[in-house]
Amino acid sequence: MTAVPLSRLRRTFPVRATALCLVSFAAFWVAQRLAGVTMVDLMVYRAEGRAVLDGADLYALRATENDLPATYPPFAALLFTPLPLLGTGLMRTLATAGNLLLLAALALLTLRLVTDRSGGRPLPRGLTWLGGPALAALAVWSEPVWTTLRYGQINLLITVLVLWDMRYLPGGGPARGRRWAGAGIGLAAAVKLTPGLFIAFLLLTGVVAAVRGGAARPWLALARNTVLWFLGATAAAAAVLPRDSWRFWSGTFLEAERAGHPEQTANQSLRGLLGRLLHTADPGLWWLAAALLVGAAGLAVAVAAALRGRAAWAATACGVTALLVSPVSWSHHWVWCVPMAVLALSEAVRVGGRWHRAGAAALTAAFFTYSLWWVPHGVERPELHQGPAEFALSALYPLAALGFLALTLRAVRRPAGADRADVALPAQHVPRDRSEAAAGAEGAGRQAAGEAGRSGRQAVAKE
Repeated sequence: MTAVPLSRLRRTFPVRATALCLVSFAAFWVAQRLAGVTMVDLMVYRAEGRAVLDGADLYALRATENDLPATYPPFAALLFTPLPLLGTGLMRTLATAGNLLLLAALALLTLRLVTDRSGGRPLPRGLTWLGGPALAALAVWSEPVWTTLRYGQINLLITVLVLWDMRYLPGGGPARGRRWAGAGIGLAAAVKLTPGLFIAFLLLTGVVAAVRGGAARPWLALARNTVLWFLGATAAAAAVLPRDSWRFWSGTFLEAERAGHPEQTANQSLRGLLGRLLHTADPGLWWLAAALLVGAAGLAVAVAAALRGRAAWAATACGVTALLVSPVSWSHHWVWCVPMAVLALSEAVRVGGRWHRAGAAALTAAFFTYSLWWVPHGVERPELHQGPAEFALSALYPLAALGFLALTLRAVRRPAGADRADVALPAQHVPRDRSEAAAGAEGAGRQAAGEAGRSGRQAVAKE
């Protein structure tokens, strides 16, 4: 078989990757239409926009035949005001096209943030642009992405806004337009509360960096900007919607039951997991204790990754921690599975080993099998009576997230360059710095001169 020249591969791969992405997106679009998706959440957003335009009580509305309420902060409703001006068909088409573009952006940002084995340099720009379309072509068939587009949700927008700001972190790669730093996370938190955990992550990272004598300014500056953007967006909403803002921030945001029953299979947070495990709709103190413990551990892992310059690991660890501790994290919120899978698979390639490969494959498969929908679910609330096998199938996302946090801790604690290529080297002394390496080389030279026929030892410099 004749090998394909590298130059030809470089010329043809962009076309093939783009064609693959377009074909996959087209097939996905057809499959969604054949499934008769109604984009029920998009219809709720439209009703919220209409309530704002009509001056109606935002948090008293019930939309669609399912009587769904408004659950987002008032700033989100302001962004939804153009939706009532569109026809239903056009609105659904634009929402689908917009989400597919956001998925492509998520793939590009994910690959751009993934660093090489030293943890200090971003992937080459060419590799990012080549791999992005191929990654998006596969990711569109994952359950969280499928369900996000099925419901007309905004999860991809939220994740892209957060990852956009992660470029400004040390280890996130070169970034321009720093005057906009913090806008992504701040606006995302103003639209949906879950990304607010990233503010705590940035503050905590800055404090730990300062205690260790490092540079705390990048973290604290980004945290400050994020808070200012969040407060600015929230204040703008309060100026336009004072009544709704008072109602939301005075207590409505704490009413997690407005979103639905916590034990539902679709709720892939710790609260949902414990509700199904304990066969109760109110896990109470068990959930509070688990959320505090996992939240503290997840933030600690994210901070450790951030301080080692692993921006992609840090951002993803914080993202999955927010989903775990949130009272309600529907399956479509887990579009963080895209960076999770990329990082897990890249780690398996770098380190090698059967267990790493098996773990990465299992983590990725969890989001492509749709297994949480294999168990009984519905208005009769059968999740309160799950057996062990049904519980395991409906717990895959939280379990995958906990496994990813453990993988992150292992990855960031491993010495730089300690991957499969290094393991293959024979055991030998590794000098601590360049001076020791030079001394070793000089000693090897003297030994080679004094003992004819014997080869000199090679000094290996660890950088």
